[in-house]
Amino acid sequence: MKDLLSVLKISVPDKIFIKDPETSELGKRIIEQGIILICEIGFENFTFKKLGVKIGSNESSIYRYFENKHKLLLYLSSWYWAWLEYQLVIETFSIANSREKLEKAITILTRTIEEDSSFSHINETLLYKIIVNESSKSFLTKEVDIENKEGYFEIYKRLITRLAQMIIGVKPDFKYGLSLASSIIEGGLHQHFLREHFPSITNCKNEETPTTFFIYLVRNTLN
Repeated sequence: MKDLLSVLKISVPDKIFIKDPETSELGKRIIEQGIILICEIGFENFTFKKLGVKIGSNESSIYRYFENKHKLLLYLSSWYWAWLEYQLVIETFSIANSREKLEKAITILTRTIEEDSSFSHINETLLYKIIVNESSKSFLTKEVDIENKEGYFEIYKRLITRLAQMIIGVKPDFKYGLSLASSIIEGGLHQHFLREHFPSITNCKNEETPTTFFIYLVRNTLN
């Protein structure tokens, strides 16, 4: 699967960026070092000026690719969801049993990302940490409705729809497929966040992972 992912181009809605960072070495360096810097100092403290210093380029050069740091976070989030969608499609394609397919999907969508794929300029392990800790900041804004109409979140919504279809495949009369699917995806991130920062208020620790919790939850909900 890694080899297949490496030859795929991850498509991000083009309204998020001014110039596609995948089209130049500078753009790829902006993404690569942007991920590292956000992980090091957090999104609140992250600025294009600091990123410019890190990549050895003028701050103005970064603005040729992204209007602001919010758009960069939207780009990183969209890239991650598209990358995850590819994994979901590839790893569940050959599974005929609907329940097995659903549980495999839950595993893919809630597991910890521990190894990089073959995208040399993107460290998926660090990007995953950004998604857990920072991704909600990409849509908890006053502009969310406008950005949604512009299609900024289409990959994220498509991923939820794919999972909802698998849920309905297990139980066709289930009325809450989308609600359960979005709860699994967002809840998985939240449980990973709690596991790292507030372990006293989650049972997801040691051998009890967010994946085992959500598979348990879904089995009992759909039975």
